[in-house]
Amino acid sequence: MTDYRKAIEPLEPYQPGRPIAAVKKAYGLAEVTKLASNENPYGASPKASAAAIEAMRSPEFYPDGYCADLREAAAKFYGISPDMFVFGAGTDEVISMIAKVFVNPGDECVTAAVTFGQYAAGVTAMGGVMRYAPMKDDGYDLDAIAALVTGKTKIVFITNPNNPTGTSHTDADQRAFIAKIPESVMIVVDEAYAEFSDDPDYPDTLSQIRERGNIMLLKTFSKAYGLAGLRVGFGIAVPEVIRLFEKIRNPFNVSVPAQAAAAAALSDRKFIESTYRKNIEARNYMYRALDDMGISYIPATANFIMARTGGDSDALFTALMKRGYIVRSGAALGMDGYERISLGTMDQMKGFVQALKSALAER
Repeated sequence: MTDYRKAIEPLEPYQPGRPIAAVKKAYGLAEVTKLASNENPYGASPKASAAAIEAMRSPEFYPDGYCADLREAAAKFYGISPDMFVFGAGTDEVISMIAKVFVNPGDECVTAAVTFGQYAAGVTAMGGVMRYAPMKDDGYDLDAIAALVTGKTKIVFITNPNNPTGTSHTDADQRAFIAKIPESVMIVVDEAYAEFSDDPDYPDTLSQIRERGNIMLLKTFSKAYGLAGLRVGFGIAVPEVIRLFEKIRNPFNVSVPAQAAAAAALSDRKFIESTYRKNIEARNYMYRALDDMGISYIPATANFIMARTGGDSDALFTALMKRGYIVRSGAALGMDGYERISLGTMDQMKGFVQALKSALAER
């Protein structure tokens, strides 16, 4: 076998949520509802879909590598300079770029014990070492993360709300945390689920970037904007940091329809507001249903709930698939005994509750 970089040896292939078509085929089902990957059950803005279709009229041309139109739309939306953005094929690619820019073999990075696995994947692939702080009340312990920072630390990763627990921290919490981190350490704040948060004290990370040059904010169009299939996300940082990313970014990394759809999505605030309201309605319904069933859960500010169903997570995951509902087994997320349930439409959640009752009754 051809020799390869031994830094990737510890890595395992990413295991996404099971596809609907595969579950239909495996269990002979006509209808399957996917509640596994925190996607938007209401689809995307009609404006975004129309823009993507229109953009495909000339597929023979390369994308604009600079994402000029999307960059201008995002700059206007967030009220910041256009040179503060780097775009990628989802934030997964931006996370990979972060590791390429900052991590040398042997460097250390810090995050929480239960969080998004792609942070560790990016760091490990570059020969870095990820250190993990313990959780506190199912969420990030920012003090514990800060305590792990040493002279070897290059990056700290924090997610708000956290995936998979759904917990969040406040603006004051984040400011106190940032004050403890040396300016030589890059602080990555992943806000993939921010659009779903109803926390009145949610952090103003943009203002913190203006105050400190060692912060990068991650955003995505995959969740609330409903563009997961088009793969577009971005990072926001001071221009000096963004210039480093432009050195290693793949030249045409965001497709033509993805750029067009993302720019159009930013113009449709009514769609995002509607998604936000419907998500809260579905979340409150699930809280009541789980309470009635005597199932505990982690209160969330995102579009998913970690429910403590007990027992073998994988077995219940399979039992639910047989009934036409795909969730995410807690065992795959380091939380056996839990299931992560993405929030769907009200009809989908009502059907899921009946399937969950049936699956639990057969234990």
